[in-house]
Amino acid sequence: MLVPSPKWLDTGDNAWQLAAATFVGLQSIPGLTILYGGIVKKKWAINSAFMSMYAFAAVLIVWILFGYNMAFGPQWFPFLGTPMPAMSAAFTTGQAVIPAAASGMPDLAFPMATLMFFQFVFAAITVIILGGSVLGRMNFTAWVLFCPLWMTFVYTVGAFSLWGGGWLAAMGVADFSGGYVIHLAAGTSGFVAAWMVGPRLQQDREHFPPNSLLITLAGAGILWLGWNGFNGGDPYFANADAGAAVLNTNTTTATALLVWTLMDKMAYGKPSIIGAVNGMIAGLVAITPAAGYVNGWGAIIIGIAAGIIPWFSMNKLQKTKLMMKVDDTLSVFSTHGIAGLMGGLLTGILATPDMLQYIGTDKEAPGVNVTGLLYGNPDQLLLQFYGAAFIIVYNVIATYIILKVISFFVPLRMDEAMLKVGDDAVHGETAYAIGTEGE
Repeated sequence: MLVPSPKWLDTGDNAWQLAAATFVGLQSIPGLTILYGGIVKKKWAINSAFMSMYAFAAVLIVWILFGYNMAFGPQWFPFLGTPMPAMSAAFTTGQAVIPAAASGMPDLAFPMATLMFFQFVFAAITVIILGGSVLGRMNFTAWVLFCPLWMTFVYTVGAFSLWGGGWLAAMGVADFSGGYVIHLAAGTSGFVAAWMVGPRLQQDREHFPPNSLLITLAGAGILWLGWNGFNGGDPYFANADAGAAVLNTNTTTATALLVWTLMDKMAYGKPSIIGAVNGMIAGLVAITPAAGYVNGWGAIIIGIAAGIIPWFSMNKLQKTKLMMKVDDTLSVFSTHGIAGLMGGLLTGILATPDMLQYIGTDKEAPGVNVTGLLYGNPDQLLLQFYGAAFIIVYNVIATYIILKVISFFVPLRMDEAMLKVGDDAVHGETAYAIGTEGE
């Protein structure tokens, strides 16, 4: 007699994890691919979209060859797993397990292949978000080298430290779905990369109109709803906490979008659709470290903060003379770095012990949760500071070293002739078959 799957496999959990992973994949392909392609000046549409698509492909190959086990495999160092391939039939079809973190969660009810793909799409979108800082001038060959190197030496360290059972996880630092591992890392590394690569042409910095706002909005919509998989998939089970994480994600995002739009109206007299997209992104990012740990009130508070603090960072701080020395094309520093940091710290304040990620048995009651300062645990906020500090410092140093090494072999920035022409000079292709110049 044949059976379709081993007894440990729960078809509902497996189906949800595969669906959630696909939603997250859609955030990159086509989500950020067309968002980037639409939000930049016409001459950079193809290059910006291609940077995203290339990164998605490059990360997957790194992931299955050695990256996955560096981030989620058996512990090698307190901050890193053991690099080795993850491709054998026995491995990919066997029961999923995160060896160094297994004691803190129930037995997973889907195969390793599902877990690998789910975590891959998170890894891929991180380097794509980072790329938003250097659009419109980074040498494509340098980007080709940077993506696999950054994934190998930077992303895996943060992922193992917080999610793979590494030292930050052992301390109790909480990051539900990537406020630190993904967004703070991308915002920090992106800012360093923007500084090292150098600025766009001055005329591009001064005049950089989106070539298609409607395409940008299509990408933004995919990003928003794709986030249901981003945060809803991270309990690793189709349980009540997954549902709460999805609801919190949308509550915070809606709140942040409305508050950001109000801030734009008060500051500039007009509500801006680009501003609304930035508010949406800030809300999505800010709730990510907290999604399954806060209740609805916490989600709204984080949304209000996400509509105000990253707004001030983007519209005031990043426009100061000092910060303008770094050309962060899409203000990733504010919408991901600041929003991710803020969300991580607010997790340390607003996390409620009533939000159970996993329910405990009689001996372990009530189960796995996080308790923040507001509910009587000030230590959690301190732990969140420690986690953020490590991610920031490590990303700054490691990203600088990687780009410095690449610069010995290829220029980090395109030459002036390429910068003037854009896509046609870099790829021999243009986004639209009308006109020869323009925006």
